[in-house]
Amino acid sequence: MAEEGKRKSVRRKNQTVNLDTLGLEMGNKPPQALDVEEAVLGALLIEPNCLDEAMEELTPSCFYSEKHRMIFEAMRSLNNEHVALDLLSVSQKLKAQGNLENIGGTVALAQLTQKIGAAAHIEYYIRILKQKFIQRELITASYDILKSSYDESINVDDLIDTAQTKIFSAIQNNVKKDVEEIGKVINDAMADIQKFQNLEGGLSGVPSGFPSVDKITLGWQASDLIILAARPSVGKTAFVLNLARNAAVDFNMPVAIFSLEMPSIQLAKRMMVSETRLSADKIKGGVKMEMHEWVQLEEQIKRLSKAPLYIDDTPSLPVMEFRSKVKKLVKQKGVRLVVVDYLQLMQGPAELRGMREQEVAAISRTLKATAKEMNVPIIALSQLSRQSENRQGSNRRPQLSDLRESGSIEQDADMVIFIHRYDYQGLSDNPDDIGRTQIIIAKHRNGAIADVDMRFRADEVRFVDEQDSIISQAAAMDASSVPPGYIPIGSIGGADDFGSNPEFM
Repeated sequence: MAEEGKRKSVRRKNQTVNLDTLGLEMGNKPPQALDVEEAVLGALLIEPNCLDEAMEELTPSCFYSEKHRMIFEAMRSLNNEHVALDLLSVSQKLKAQGNLENIGGTVALAQLTQKIGAAAHIEYYIRILKQKFIQRELITASYDILKSSYDESINVDDLIDTAQTKIFSAIQNNVKKDVEEIGKVINDAMADIQKFQNLEGGLSGVPSGFPSVDKITLGWQASDLIILAARPSVGKTAFVLNLARNAAVDFNMPVAIFSLEMPSIQLAKRMMVSETRLSADKIKGGVKMEMHEWVQLEEQIKRLSKAPLYIDDTPSLPVMEFRSKVKKLVKQKGVRLVVVDYLQLMQGPAELRGMREQEVAAISRTLKATAKEMNVPIIALSQLSRQSENRQGSNRRPQLSDLRESGSIEQDADMVIFIHRYDYQGLSDNPDDIGRTQIIIAKHRNGAIADVDMRFRADEVRFVDEQDSIISQAAAMDASSVPPGYIPIGSIGGADDFGSNPEFM
């Protein structure tokens, strides 16, 4: 059927992109295959076997012709109503929608049945239509990006974020993964089981460094989105830095940390406090260190300084930029674990700004999609609402409903972990409860939920397993715990031996 009338414009917010006009400007027609569109529609009218595949793979937008889109929309409506497709039913549906005359009447429908190719080729025809549609979507997105790039009023960061979002959406929304046969999936599963059986410690994921946690999680699993939530000042950042340090230093697994709240140098200092057991005031520069403490510092940060840890402290990081950076880090650095501190400080798609709940939902969906696409676990920190503080007694224990700003965080997460401190805001006056912590695994899509008892050592900015706490404290007092290279006071020269770094002087 020959194309009549004007090509419908593709709308993007307040501007209109006419692909025909744009094609004339470029000296070429927009990607299209009108004869293939006719063949597909004709096949659907007389070959019922083609229906399921076409309805699964195609949308009205896959058709370039406005008339063809109207016809396919009518067919899709009939299919949803479980009505068989034929000339009569489709013409009646078009008439009810007020589009029968717009497509050229019943004569135009009848002509479609004359232009059908072999029904066996329907899969090939569908692939052509999808290809042309993706090309048109990319043209439209590129044109929008071009026009926005000339607009001096648009912030360049918003421009980059919008450009990434448009290109990603044009591709992601139109690429579907094929189904897999169960036999192949089982073979892959058997290979995984065999691989995990040969692993030491029985961990199939990235180790946390805490045996009691790893016993439940078996490590942070690839493609999982893990939400770590707590009220402010409970120790979210400290705990996740412990996790990152353990994976990178003890197990030599590359870890990427996206710190939206804290500059990279502050993160480094906090990790140095945990690593050296020196006072935080001394590491931060508030209290002058003794000479032997300088030696202790330099010796004990050697492993940390060589660890495969990568820090990005971009503030208000757009979620699409985050996705691009993770993709690059996984490919170039072999990153095995990604940490985000914290989720609510990320920027969602530009078009959702001002609609906070929808923006947070888009962020959590993108985090999950990124984890799955790159096959790495992502640990994202999140704030809790004040609901838990308003409850009394044991009811102040965090719950899934306390997750702030969007229920999609709970929905998208494979695991939700809460940090519950007994000494936080006067929940307990018992001196034995100082630092006492419960790591609450409240949601675990692929495993058990449980509580893990730990102890937070505020002076060392680190968590330890509760059962190891007494042993660790005793070991810290033992002379054998003095690091290699320790030199007693008075046996070294002056401060010049350690440089003049103002961060430590």
